[in-house]
Amino acid sequence: MSDCIFCKIANKEIPSEILYEDDQILAFKDINPIAPVHLLVIPKKHIISVNDIVDEDTEVIGNIFIVIKKLAQQQGIAESGYRVITNIGRDGGQEVKHLHFHLIGGKELGKKIG
Repeated sequence: MSDCIFCKIANKEIPSEILYEDDQILAFKDINPIAPVHLLVIPKKHIISVNDIVDEDTEVIGNIFIVIKKLAQQQGIAESGYRVITNIGRDGGQEVKHLHFHLIGGKELGKKIG
């Protein structure tokens, strides 16, 4: 998708601080972090949101969660805890129409979601 900012990051058209990359997944630091650790984990394939995942995406979606676990360990937040969030649609707060998971931690996040 030519106008998608996350596709442009995945294609190296826009620089970002990449912490993980393989042929299907990219993880990079959020430019507006809300916690000491705030990473975005995306499939390189353009998928708009959870609503657009199809059977063929099963492997990449499963692998995303393995990568999230590894990143949490590497960032030193696996034991203390962290939050994984994806927003879906306008009412869900999705700003970029490319499936992405926020990995947030490094401080007490409290019980409030969002």
